Formats: sequence, structure tokens, C-alpha cells
Amino acid sequence: MAIIKEVRGFTPKFGKDCYVAENAAIIGDVETGDNCSIWFGAVLRGDVNSIRLGNYVNIQDNASIHTLYKKSVTIIGNNVSVGHNAVIHGAKIEDNVLIGIGAIVLDHAVIGENSIIAAGALIKTGTVVEPNSIYAGVPAVKVKNIEPEQSKEMINKIAVNYKMYASWYK
Repeated sequence: MAIIKEVRGFTPKFGKDCYVAENAAIIGDVETGDNCSIWFGAVLRGDVNSIRLGNYVNIQDNASIHTLYKKSVTIIGNNVSVGHNAVIHGAKIEDNVLIGIGAIVLDHAVIGENSIIAAGALIKTGTVVEPNSIYAGVPAVKVKNIEPEQSKEMINKIAVNYKMYASWYK
């Protein structure tokens, strides 16, 4: 059974039809939307501040989400995929975003809608990622624009696939 733990009077809350893997840890002030999935080894640690997930968010294996005490929160919009081993720390992720495998997004960064953060990219503190773009590298820089329809289709497909994968485990 997953670790779902109350901290400082905050108990995680889950939307409808969510899947949480048996060894995921969801702690404190964490709230998810509907149709979310939190996969094996993922940690959502809302002990020092809040973490909010929209609908159709998938937090893949070994990803970590945290915040800074009294200084940052993590807000993740709808149709967001957070890749394996990614780290999001006190950032805002808008709708229809793909955070690639092993990417790191630091405090007060804002990832614009319909964007892709490449695998292994480092989004530095305070960076604002333009909507409809791809960022890559360490530190990450914009490498190209993408058409909103193109990114929405691809990112939505991943979110829908993860909803299907979650159904296999229920």
C-alpha cells in the first residue's frame, strides 16, 4: 500500500479515479485532480508547503515533487506528464506540458502551456519557459517553437496512455 501520510494537520486528497502505486509516497498538503496517476517510487512531499495537481496528471516512476518552506509551492496544471526520475521543486507547470525523463525544474520557474522540457534539462530558479516551445540543456535554453496543435496532440496522447496504463493496475 502506498505511503499516504498526514503532516502538520494536512492529509493528501485525491480526485476521482486516481491510481497510486504501492510504493509511492504522498505526504502532507497534496491535492490531485481527477484521473491522475502516481507511479512506483514517486514522492510528492507536501510537508513544508502545498502541491497541487490538475486533471490527467501522471507522475512517473521515481519522480520527486517538493517545495521551499514558506517560499514556494508546486502547481501542476491539466494534462501534464512528469517523466521518470524528474524533479519539480516549487515551480508552476501550466497545462499540456511534458517534463522529460530526468529533467529538473527549480523554484519559482514557470513552464508555459503546450511546452516540452527535454530529458535531462535543468530549468533554473525563476526561469519562465515560453508557451509552445521546447527547452533543452544544462542550463536549459529554448531550442525551438512548436505549433500548439502539435504539442497538445502529443502531450494529450501521453496523458491518455497513462490513464490506460493505470487501469491495468486497478
